[in-house]
Amino acid sequence: MAELIKVYDDHPNPKDLKRIVEAMRDGALIIYPTDTVYGLGCDITNKGALEKVARLKNVKLDKANFSFICEDLSNLSEFASQIDSATFKLLKRNLPGPYTFILPGSNNLPTFFKKKRTVGIRVPDNNTATSLVRALGNPIISTSIKDEDDVIEYTTDPSLILEKWGKLVDFVIDGGYGGNVGSTVIDLTGNEPVLIREGKGSVEL
Repeated sequence: MAELIKVYDDHPNPKDLKRIVEAMRDGALIIYPTDTVYGLGCDITNKGALEKVARLKNVKLDKANFSFICEDLSNLSEFASQIDSATFKLLKRNLPGPYTFILPGSNNLPTFFKKKRTVGIRVPDNNTATSLVRALGNPIISTSIKDEDDVIEYTTDPSLILEKWGKLVDFVIDGGYGGNVGSTVIDLTGNEPVLIREGKGSVEL
């Protein structure tokens, strides 16, 4: 059964973060808060964990459209290429925030993502999420946890998340009630930004 760990967003406990990220390096799956909905994630460098996440989402790893949760934009060039100054300014203006930006993938993507031509980058405005990335030392793969009930599209209560996902993941990080509106997804791979999904983030970029 997964362990439920209460984390306070304004000051996450470093000991808790260390224990979680050490487990992630060994392949642990986590459910954690973001600035939108709770996310299912793992260490981007652990292939076994990535495959487990893909199985939970009923997709093949090389076909999965997972987001990369980054601490900030400082290592963007490691995962994305062809970022011109206008695109970078747009990213800097809107991140951290409730957006997923689709960018051309770079040649430095982990081996299991080499076939992907694009990458979805998120920098959530949530200290718990970015503190986890900082402690881990590399991005977290993320995908939202949806509810089968179309009326309640996302599960927002950590105790209910634990009840539903407790046997499938290793940690549920309780950051309080989550949102039920996903991130706004913007494709930046063409000449002009293209709205893929309207979510919490304003489309007035």
